[in-house]
Amino acid sequence: MDLKGLGVAMITPFQQDGTVDYKAIPGIVENIVTGHADYIVLMGTTAEVVCLSEEEKKQIIRVVQEANQNKLPLVIGIGGNNTARVVKEIQKTDLSPFQAILSVSPYYNKPTQEGIYHHYAAIAKASSLPIIVYDVPSRTGSSVEVSTFVRLTEDFSNIIAIKDASGALTKAQEIIKHCPKHIQLISGDDALTLPMLLAGAVGTISVLGNALPVPLVRMFQFVEEGNLNKAYELHYHLMDLIHLLFEEGNPVGIKALMEHTGLCTKQVRLPLVSASSELSKRIETVLEESLHLL
Repeated sequence: MDLKGLGVAMITPFQQDGTVDYKAIPGIVENIVTGHADYIVLMGTTAEVVCLSEEEKKQIIRVVQEANQNKLPLVIGIGGNNTARVVKEIQKTDLSPFQAILSVSPYYNKPTQEGIYHHYAAIAKASSLPIIVYDVPSRTGSSVEVSTFVRLTEDFSNIIAIKDASGALTKAQEIIKHCPKHIQLISGDDALTLPMLLAGAVGTISVLGNALPVPLVRMFQFVEEGNLNKAYELHYHLMDLIHLLFEEGNPVGIKALMEHTGLCTKQVRLPLVSASSELSKRIETVLEESLHLL
């Protein structure tokens, strides 16, 4: 799968009573599609997937498929810290609607690099789809080291990319330097999308893209055109908003932004709590100040 450009880590909308708002999903998908994103990622951490039942996940996938109408490729998140359970989920999931699997590195257990290698080796052997490794040390408590990822790409041809949310540009550069040329590096941090692109990443899997895909697509276009002054200008216009999105956790901030744009409520599920009124107001203010620039 070509992962170039803007992938959107889609949220799960909830009604005020905490139930899934299936009626809001088509509007969110339409916003992503008409915003010219390149693919949609379902069932990732931004979707609060650990708080969804199996039936909810199946129904969400069905509704997204119906709304998407094959307009954009779909990627599914299947990961966790129980390797056997992840493998079983891959085996029992209907993967036909999807082009790739995004699999987060095991969290909480804090495995060694050898453990991380064998975790992904088991996933690669079980999967009929390409695998995107997701490295997000701030959430997992451990990191997929460059040497481990390189080893995985050399041993398993269906491991094709890494979503790097380590926040370390030097690590991103090491991945590009040492991996086979076909391996794709994807930014996993909205605040670092532009620096990662300039370092050699092929694209980003974005949270902001749920609400505002258009400015991100424009940033990609500026980079492709070599208009770096415009790319930097847009990047810095977005910075204040991006920082606010993660101030009280993800997807708390993006849902508050989406409530302001009329896409869904800001409701999340425990243990997360919805954005404070103070944060919601600040997001609204920054959005209003930025709209003419976006």
